[in-house]
Amino acid sequence: MAVHFKLNGKSVSTDLPNTTPILYVLRDEFNVNGPRFGCGLSECGCCTVHVDGQAVRSCSIPVLYAEGKSIITLEGLGTPEKPSAIQQAFIDQQAAQCGYCTNGMIMQASAFLATNPKPTVAEIREAMAYNLCRCGTHLRFIRAIQQASGQEVTV
Repeated sequence: MAVHFKLNGKSVSTDLPNTTPILYVLRDEFNVNGPRFGCGLSECGCCTVHVDGQAVRSCSIPVLYAEGKSIITLEGLGTPEKPSAIQQAFIDQQAAQCGYCTNGMIMQASAFLATNPKPTVAEIREAMAYNLCRCGTHLRFIRAIQQASGQEVTV
């Protein structure tokens, strides 16, 4: 059975098995490279995408879940010429070292800021607690989120 959904604003469908994780459908069928495979267990956050505005871990959610929904990936937030506010803040704050986790950090932060546009540092830490960065650039992520929210960078 084909699964129909919107991907970064465009209607798409896939005939891959309905149990195929969204991550594989995005990367293998639609050549979307923002979400990355990290752990395959929904623990690290590298594969985070938005499904109907909610940050979800695409490595462990079957594509059937996307039926009739809207998926936004890192590529759908902005462009290299016109990045979104959170993407620009990550650039400005140099909030990446190896860059592997950056997709998940940006997608989680973007969904978080949509529900809490002026978060405290404690709220940012709580919202980002389950996105892992092996390089340890978490303070830069906090600064980027503060900047994207229009607040003074204090960390």
